[in-house]
Amino acid sequence: QVQLVESGGGLVQPGGSLRLSCAASGLIVNLGTMAWYRQAPGKQRELVARITSGGSTNYADSVKGRFTISRDNAKNTVYLQMNSLKPEDTAVYSCNAVWFGGDYWGQGTQVTVSS
Repeated sequence: QVQLVESGGGLVQPGGSLRLSCAASGLIVNLGTMAWYRQAPGKQRELVARITSGGSTNYADSVKGRFTISRDNAKNTVYLQMNSLKPEDTAVYSCNAVWFGGDYWGQGTQVTVSS
């Protein structure tokens, strides 16, 4: 049974940083494609960052240079380091895994950027 558990969200001031974690079980993070998505109120869910099994990464234009996706194979965990946060980054952030034809989601974690 695949399970993705996100953590690390919270309230942060503009310009601050947060690191989100996605702890995976039932799959191996470096053998699948792992991604972070976000959904703000009244908006569609959007891809934030993705890392493939080969280690290639891609980012939404709005977060390039500020966010970094990475993984720790030993901990079977994927991270999203978010720096220089802006109010428009406020959203529910969800971890996604594509693993042998399956598409799996975590429950999401709220990130609020506000002074």
